[in-house]
Amino acid sequence: MADWTARLLSARKGLEGVAHRTPVATSRTLDERVGARVFLKCENLQRGGAFKFRGAWNAISRLPDDARRRGVIAYSSGNHAQAVALVARMRGIPATIVMPRWASRSKLEATRGYGAEVVLYGPEPQGAASGPPDPAETRAGAPTAESREALAARLARERGLTLIPPFDHPDILAGQGTAACELIEEAGPLDALLVPVGGGGLISGSAIAARHLAGECRVIGVEPEAGDDGARSFRSGRIERAENPQTIADGARTPALGEITFPIIRRWVSEMTAVPDSALIEAMRFVWERMKLVVEPTGVLGLAALTSGQVKLPGSRVGVILSGGNVDPERAAAWLGSG
Repeated sequence: MADWTARLLSARKGLEGVAHRTPVATSRTLDERVGARVFLKCENLQRGGAFKFRGAWNAISRLPDDARRRGVIAYSSGNHAQAVALVARMRGIPATIVMPRWASRSKLEATRGYGAEVVLYGPEPQGAASGPPDPAETRAGAPTAESREALAARLARERGLTLIPPFDHPDILAGQGTAACELIEEAGPLDALLVPVGGGGLISGSAIAARHLAGECRVIGVEPEAGDDGARSFRSGRIERAENPQTIADGARTPALGEITFPIIRRWVSEMTAVPDSALIEAMRFVWERMKLVVEPTGVLGLAALTSGQVKLPGSRVGVILSGGNVDPERAAAWLGSG
């Protein structure tokens, strides 16, 4: 624990004055609805629109000068892509990002807008609100049979780039954990902390932060039902997979937890659960209507566990990380208008 705590504290120092200290929001209506005192950490208002900026900055800032000069590469469905592209622009570093063709249009456009070279892979989206491929972005070739990890690794070797993974890296998860640090410091003692789970970087860092600052705080991970590999892994004691999960929570479509994140989750996370997409839409609608917050489906996983009754914490002080707000307006309008 001491080594992880040291990494967390070092990340906090490195992010001071760089990452936004995002607000912690409360709602009396929400408290009354779930019977608990709820504190929402608004990482949807972070640089790049999500918590991923924290890990990307922490990892890239620790690279040696020669690695920075050569450039970095990352693979992501969206938020990590934007974060790496943004940090690279801020640090004057070339960035290449491998993204699926089905990634949301807003995330593709933002990544391009930050100046990164985007390499698309996978099949064309079917009816998704995704931007058309830019011919300049297909020159590296992205065959559908090649996984995003393999494609990124190949390009890294061929171009001499440093791979910045989305979650399974000590510097990444230490950076992500700084969001939970800020939440606990501002909200005070918490009985429970609900965290969205994809590959496990955010919840791993959050669990380390909770053990450091909040002692007996229960850390609860939440996934979409269609991508509940983390919950199944938590129960079985081995890494389970969810191949191509069909969920609107695109940030949680990761097929499995990481080799680094999984042991941390098993040791310091109290519970893992999953919620249906319908609960995500309901939670998105709640924060939109009641709190005027734009949060993407993955971002409301923790909140949805509360508002749907999947997790009941009566009389408790509960922290919830709203992990991101990068959502296409067209998709959001369709989801929010479907109820």
